[in-house]
Amino acid sequence: MPAAAHGASPSTVPRVAYFPDAFHEINGVAHTSRHFEAYARRRSLPFLCVRAGPADRAGKDGPVRTLELPRSAFSFPVEKDLRFDLAYWRHLPRILADTRHFRPDLIHITGPTELGFLGAWIAHHLRVPLVASWHTNVHEYAATRSGWFTRLFGERGPYVGQQIESSALRATALYYKQARMLFAPNAELCALLAHATGRPCHLMKRGVDTEAFSPAYRDRKADDADFVLGFVGRLSVEKNVALLVTIERQLRQRGAGDFRFLIVGHGGEETWLRERLRRAEFTGVLRGADLARAYANMDVFVFPSHTDTFGNVVLEALASGVPAIVTPDGGPPRIVRDGDTGFIRADQDFAPTIAALADDGPAHAAMRQHARQYALSASWDAVFDGVYAQYAALLGELRLAEQH
Repeated sequence: MPAAAHGASPSTVPRVAYFPDAFHEINGVAHTSRHFEAYARRRSLPFLCVRAGPADRAGKDGPVRTLELPRSAFSFPVEKDLRFDLAYWRHLPRILADTRHFRPDLIHITGPTELGFLGAWIAHHLRVPLVASWHTNVHEYAATRSGWFTRLFGERGPYVGQQIESSALRATALYYKQARMLFAPNAELCALLAHATGRPCHLMKRGVDTEAFSPAYRDRKADDADFVLGFVGRLSVEKNVALLVTIERQLRQRGAGDFRFLIVGHGGEETWLRERLRRAEFTGVLRGADLARAYANMDVFVFPSHTDTFGNVVLEALASGVPAIVTPDGGPPRIVRDGDTGFIRADQDFAPTIAALADDGPAHAAMRQHARQYALSASWDAVFDGVYAQYAALLGELRLAEQH
């Protein structure tokens, strides 16, 4: 069996080979993956990260090893900054050799991409336990992006959309069913995955760096009286960014004029938004201190997505002292405390909620403080401590099964 074959014992820290489908990109999987590797470095844990990147390189920093291999010219875009490479399997001999040399106790994969399929195959080949984490609601994305198709069916369009979503979920569940144990960022998804796959599922929430994101970065001019509505993320259909245009129109209908949008990110809907939003600054993708300043200069974070499994950007906004308004769906409502660190609202209630908050200075100031305090209670170390505890529990169960 895997644990015995690779020499692990109950007292040793698991040797983890991690195959994320994104690392350098701007999305939740990549964000989590970078922090996961950083956690392993801080703790000096035996950790191998196999990922796609711009160059062919391998590295070793103490017990942490990396193997980064480029995608080919045959890759095609899945998102603006994420590609899928059908020819990535050409790297299999090298990845297999490096993984075998590392001698993992388990292999951890993320989404159904070339890295995930390779990691699953190698786990099977080396007879190493496989675990998987769910980061993206692929089934909901499939339904949302099929809107052009479902509209062809007229009144039956919503039914067709539901069938597309159900089929995508079944297909994705087959991928995750390969793993012995699953992780997801919220309890609702864990329950969905456990039911769909028959595998145990545990929480793998996300943390925030409260030094990198802080109200201290706020540098708005003293005479800037606008109420700034912020958005950070991919400008795409599944993020429901069309609601930003509706919010602006409804606020103007209420007579509000002293507000503007600050929109950070890029995506397929950017041109559409630029044509329709009358008062908005589009910064493109920001990183580091520039991103921290953008967050801190917002007055409220507006996140209309119904499909996010967690919502890293919401937690980053709270850490910056910015209350957030989110929908009741997905992971964000598990982050926001309604009426305390922000609001959980249906689409049609975003604009009136923003207007009321802008008119109540004391309530807004208190909410900014509560948002920051909440973020201070979250940390990446706590998230990954919990993941490693589940790794150890799984390996312990396998050893016990071997003995019987």
